Amino acid sequence: MAIVAIDRAGKVYPGGVSAVSEFSLEIGDGEFIVLVGPSGCGKSTMLRMVAGLEEITLGNIRIGERVVNDVPPKDRDIAMVFQNYALYPHMTVYENMAFGLKLRKIPRADIDDRVRKAAKTLGIEQLLDRKPKALSGGQRQRVAVGRAIVREPKVFLFDEPLSNLDAKLRVEMRAELKKLRQEIGTTTIYVTHDQEEAMTLGDRIVVMKDGLIQQIGTPLEVYNTPANRFVAGFVGTPPMNFFEGALVSEGGSCFRVGSATLELDRAHAGRLGGRTGPAVLGIRPEGLSISPDGRYKAARNVLQARIEVTEPLGEKMDVYAAIDGGGRLVARLDARADVRSGMATPLYVDMTRVHVFESGGAGGVLC
Repeated sequence: MAIVAIDRAGKVYPGGVSAVSEFSLEIGDGEFIVLVGPSGCGKSTMLRMVAGLEEITLGNIRIGERVVNDVPPKDRDIAMVFQNYALYPHMTVYENMAFGLKLRKIPRADIDDRVRKAAKTLGIEQLLDRKPKALSGGQRQRVAVGRAIVREPKVFLFDEPLSNLDAKLRVEMRAELKKLRQEIGTTTIYVTHDQEEAMTLGDRIVVMKDGLIQQIGTPLEVYNTPANRFVAGFVGTPPMNFFEGALVSEGGSCFRVGSATLELDRAHAGRLGGRTGPAVLGIRPEGLSISPDGRYKAARNVLQARIEVTEPLGEKMDVYAAIDGGGRLVARLDARADVRSGMATPLYVDMTRVHVFESGGAGGVLC
């Protein structure tokens, strides 16, 4: 295991196209870091720079005590798991897992011990004599992970390893990877565009956009205290609702959207310090309700909505609605809620759970 330190790393392609800019991050020994963001944000490029598969243009990357900018991939003591598994079709599972060790001239008895231990850990002992074409997608992924484990590297690198699996198998493999990292404890950098994967796997997550880091924090920190509007909208399923409106002073600090006036609670109002003017209010779908309770303050914290679509999800239900004055939202309600398409209903806003962002620009957090 090792610390990975990335200091102001950047990648600029010919023609001046910047894929990654000013990327700085220190990954602790044994820490599981997830790089997450939309396609084209630079996360895979950054991973490949750590691996040595992409030349670093600016900055430094250190693995352990060694700067590896000019070190070939084979000498970095890393193991990488790719999206497409990259198994040799003419080799058995055993041979695929042992191949890298043979190239390093590891003694045969040690190779056999490592391969069989990894296979037992991953539950693929019975597959060692099969070839990749005889395996399911999930089994192939386990083999690819096993091939990385037997290397006993300082750092694991995962490049969207679950994206080729169906939804059910992705959930199962997420749980397997989480269990595996708890057992092995190797420093890991994991890349995904799936924010649900990032939230469930990472000790910390790094949210990226356009080659730049937007926020670094634990999954709960990023979810509960997003650094800007992009992070707030990207992390969370369904995504956060945003309303363009204005901060006003009406017997307290309020946000006006269309005909509705939403009164901010004391904590939010204190952080705003009497600010007024254009702003954007964000509220997650689970912060909306069709019936008021002790959390909801006065009738003014209500959005008048007309239900357009309902999506039952078992215990919960996602409700898509249009609100008076324009705009749409999604609310996550109890599946027993009495709502249906075309119905007009008030939606109560839990003002303790809102976020207020700057209008325009980077959409920085106001409170």
